[in-house]
Amino acid sequence: MSGFPFRFAGQAFTARPSGALWWGAEAALVVADLHLGKAERMARRGGALLPPYEVQATLERLGAELAATGARRLIALGDSFDDDAARDGVAAALEGVFAGVEVLWVGGNHDPGTAGAEAMLHGIALRHIAAEGPDISGHYHPKLRIAGRRVPVFLIGGGHLILPAFGTYTGGLDTDAPVLRNLIPEGLAVLTGRTARPIPLGSRRRA
Repeated sequence: MSGFPFRFAGQAFTARPSGALWWGAEAALVVADLHLGKAERMARRGGALLPPYEVQATLERLGAELAATGARRLIALGDSFDDDAARDGVAAALEGVFAGVEVLWVGGNHDPGTAGAEAMLHGIALRHIAAEGPDISGHYHPKLRIAGRRVPVFLIGGGHLILPAFGTYTGGLDTDAPVLRNLIPEGLAVLTGRTARPIPLGSRRRA
């Protein structure tokens, strides 16, 4: 399978170049921070007018990942929708993408109805914001500055595995930000894009 294979908390995973995580033992694709409906929400609230194609682009990428991996389950780690109104606006578009796939929705800070909701599988907490490990989370949209660009990355540490944002319109927090350095002082950043390439974080931060 395409991507970077690794072990975390006794389980085998693959960091996919797309920013999705493959969990073979669960036949599950794990994603974080889809932020579906962000363009519509910003326009509704008088913010910047972004091209209104991000829902289609994100769902096309997600559908391609589900097909490529043959996933039977999708685990979404919060902030799947940009707000409750956005959830209502994209509900119909989800039906085709998720047909035949069991979906586990974890609550995020943009998900008022399910905020704080978590799940536990194989002794690993699935949550939106990293807390007590071992856990898999999102929220921070980690990005690594490399070759003059900010690239979305997975962050893999001893107790925390933090996913990049999968959504099309998302910012990000540099991996050198204090909160991320505290959560994962040493470990790996896995670049997304054309390939999933690991970069040691500890040596990079000491340099």
